Amino acid sequence: MQTSPDRHEYPAHWEADVVLRDGGTARVRPITVDDAERLVSFYEQVSDESKYYRFFAPYPRLSAKDVHRFTHHDFVDRVGLAATVGGEFIATVRYDRIGPDGTPASGPADEAEVAFLVQDAHQGRGVASALLEHIAAVARERGIRRFAAEVLPANTRMIKVFTDAGYTQQRSFEDGVVRLEFDLEPTDRSLAVQYAREHRAEARSVQRLLAPGSVAVIGAGRTPGGVGRSVLGNIRDAGFTGRLYAVNRALPEGQKELDGVPAHRSVRDIDGPVDLAVVAVPADHVPEVVTECGEHGVQGLVVVSAGYAESGPEGRERQRALVRQARTHGMRIIGPNAFGIINTSPRVRLNASLAPEVPRPGRIGLFAQSGAIGIALLSRLHRRGGGVTGVTGVSTFVSSGNRADVSGNDVLQYWYEDPDTDVVLMYLESIGNPRKFTRLARRTAAAKPLVVVQGARHGSAPQGHAVRATRLPHATVSALLRQAGVIRVDTITELVDAGLLLARQPLPAGPRVAILGNSESLGLLTYDACLAEGLRPHPPQDLTTAASAADFHAALSRALSDDRCDAVVVTAIPSVGEGSVGDAALAQALRSAAAAAPAKPVLVVHVELGGLAEALSAAASTAPQAGTGQPAQPAPEPTPSASAPGSAVPRPPVPEPTPYAPEPGSAAAQQPAPEPTPSPPASAAARPPAPGSGTARPPAPEPASAAARPPVGEAPDGTHLIPAYPAAERAVRALAQAVGYAQWRRDAADPGKVPEYDDIDEKGAAALIDGLLARGQGLTLGADETCDLLGHYGIEVHRALPAPTADAAAQAARTLGYPVALKATAPHLRHRADLGGVRLDLADEEQLRRSYAELTELFGAPDELRPVVQRMAPRGVDVVVRAVIDPAAGAVLSFGLAGAASQLLGDTAHRLIPVTDREANTLVRSIRTAPLLFGWRGSAPADTRALEELLLRVSRLVDDHPEVVAVTLEPVVVAAHGLSVLGASVRLAPPPARDDLGPRTLPAY
Repeated sequence: MQTSPDRHEYPAHWEADVVLRDGGTARVRPITVDDAERLVSFYEQVSDESKYYRFFAPYPRLSAKDVHRFTHHDFVDRVGLAATVGGEFIATVRYDRIGPDGTPASGPADEAEVAFLVQDAHQGRGVASALLEHIAAVARERGIRRFAAEVLPANTRMIKVFTDAGYTQQRSFEDGVVRLEFDLEPTDRSLAVQYAREHRAEARSVQRLLAPGSVAVIGAGRTPGGVGRSVLGNIRDAGFTGRLYAVNRALPEGQKELDGVPAHRSVRDIDGPVDLAVVAVPADHVPEVVTECGEHGVQGLVVVSAGYAESGPEGRERQRALVRQARTHGMRIIGPNAFGIINTSPRVRLNASLAPEVPRPGRIGLFAQSGAIGIALLSRLHRRGGGVTGVTGVSTFVSSGNRADVSGNDVLQYWYEDPDTDVVLMYLESIGNPRKFTRLARRTAAAKPLVVVQGARHGSAPQGHAVRATRLPHATVSALLRQAGVIRVDTITELVDAGLLLARQPLPAGPRVAILGNSESLGLLTYDACLAEGLRPHPPQDLTTAASAADFHAALSRALSDDRCDAVVVTAIPSVGEGSVGDAALAQALRSAAAAAPAKPVLVVHVELGGLAEALSAAASTAPQAGTGQPAQPAPEPTPSASAPGSAVPRPPVPEPTPYAPEPGSAAAQQPAPEPTPSPPASAAARPPAPGSGTARPPAPEPASAAARPPVGEAPDGTHLIPAYPAAERAVRALAQAVGYAQWRRDAADPGKVPEYDDIDEKGAAALIDGLLARGQGLTLGADETCDLLGHYGIEVHRALPAPTADAAAQAARTLGYPVALKATAPHLRHRADLGGVRLDLADEEQLRRSYAELTELFGAPDELRPVVQRMAPRGVDVVVRAVIDPAAGAVLSFGLAGAASQLLGDTAHRLIPVTDREANTLVRSIRTAPLLFGWRGSAPADTRALEELLLRVSRLVDDHPEVVAVTLEPVVVAAHGLSVLGASVRLAPPPARDDLGPRTLPAY
């Protein structure tokens, strides 16, 4: 690297990995003197036309002087960056600082000329756009605020790179050259452009992994058994539609097949492209495999090999090296230590995982950081019993293992626009970038439900996960996720419960619930569960145990037609005796009634009615199985066998449902359900041939268009599948989560606005902050400085005068005016009125001196107590307002009532800054003790409008000035009219880096 004394130190923090438009990756780094040969080689591969566009004249080769100029930089006034793949340049960009006359200059000149050159083979991949983001960030860091670029009019691609970037621009035309000038300060549009490009690139990178045209399993053993051989068999048996290869360097010379799959000793020997490689070799051999894959042009890796960060420090370094090596070749990684990936689309049919059976095709996207939890989730979705019953399938499944590269954020980018996914379920043990996850979750949740369960909530992240630390407690992170529309659940059982309801039924319009069934006791349990979950249930309707299928149909129809009802919970217990209702008949009755009112969700709570849950989902049996054209068979019945989790055990098919329209009590209503006609089991011979074997395979069915695809929760015949639950509390909890999510969707449609206040002095506050920070890197402001800063934002703090002696206390009271309060502000007594360190409503000097003597007698000398005198504020409700900037999650505003009880119960609400007026309104009302602000038990209601305005002003302060890293207002007394801020503290520090405002990068390794 450059070491000359006139050079600045090599800026290693400018190095970054980026995802390009086509889903591949590239490395961005500064150009140094060591890159002379790379630069010459790169230039030789650029077409004459591109060279002409760069230099405005024929320029076949670089001179020695050119090479020196383009590789020697001071990293301040002259900077060059290169995008590399495989260690070789694919594009370059540089800037040179210029003065007002356009000649080279140094600071404080704040303008620079910028120029790009992209290898023709890599044009159209978004390389120039990514480099522009990075060179702009470098320029801002070096005090440059404006770029100028001269472009030939025919170079339309480069003009588009500049104009599409979203910066404020000026364009002129002179002497046959287009001159573009643009400010580098990020704008709302430039950030929107950056996020959109990030979304497209990351979604495409995941799509390349989940829908490959060819797969090689590297490490497929020569003998049955083992991880690699198992994955190979799973891909083959699933009927993968692309080309499949087995790779094992220990294969005998003449062996050309393995289990009917073309076999090779190295991926280099494969004749044709390989899109995805599943790596199942010992960790020590993985680097060699990655090198071969990179040289062969493999696009992505699924690394199921273990022995990485989960095994300790040595493995963690091995994992870092793996990621760096893969990114060098432009590949993305799922894993290492991954369980694998599944795509049930008939266009792909990929089971590159250790799951022995492919889950049924469906509309649920499933992400799990843990292989064991992934197995459990697949099993619960696949089987009946032990979880939510019925038939609901998976669109795609990703188990990320140590998630060294591809994470939940990347998969969210893919699922957001995936037409085959309607509901997203995620098991997360860590969130590497909470700020980004929250942003992506909010966007996803506005389009489709996102249900998340977090593991490792009360401890550190698993060893294999490299994540940034957050100072926020888990409860705060959960609250912020809920604010973003995430449905937060605590267990994988709840994850599946909520997911299947959302996948099968429409969202409820409100919290009003009708309850009906043939068991009074079960109805009452459901009623109590609704009240506990904050729903508004109607009294249960008991149909008695003698109820027929027609009775259920009639009662459900009446409930669904009632405008006062938003959802219906049906409870059912077994009935005995002659004429008892059959499972199939009851299921058909419920489905028929629900189909007549498709806008309202219906749930069933069943007790020991396994056949009912199966029959409720029987509509799914009309769905053609991938590649067969035959109706899909129902989900397998679980048996107490030692089969692997997620494996399927065949069960008799369910009869096809018939339209239900008998009148209650009619003869047709009493007819027993038709006997199912068993179909012969599928033999091994019926399996699709091994991909790549050369044997003809039935063509994959054409994908259904968006118009032809049934809406979320619907069977192909247009009826909603009704989810069934084995316990009332589980059904009601899932319904309550759906109600809350539906309300969030309605609120998100009108999120409110961040109000403007005429009395806010943003410039004055900025000048004050700059002056204060000049004294040090981080400091807690004194009382006067705190009052001054808050005053610039219209927040008045009641003055508290120090009282080191009784005479000083009396003088302070005369200055402020009686009545006053006397408070001890020592750390162990501050804000602890329950300890007796506060005396209120002191009407005269005699009471003040007596209280002063009592405090000193109880708690010690004045220098220990630090007493202050403050004018009394109107009585009201004491609350606390806090704001903090967390390095991982961003700026967070918190609110709660003051006092030990609220702290003990953790009754605090949180919102991400900036807060809108609607969010401030809901923030005040979201704590459990909120009724105290609204006239609880006859008290005077507090002025919540003034409280909301205070929250908005604090939010504006922190959002406008990221140097304000912490604000605490405690206590704030909210009276019937107005409020009083009695205590405040502010901490300033240089703001933490905002990775969401910088250029797009992958997490550093």
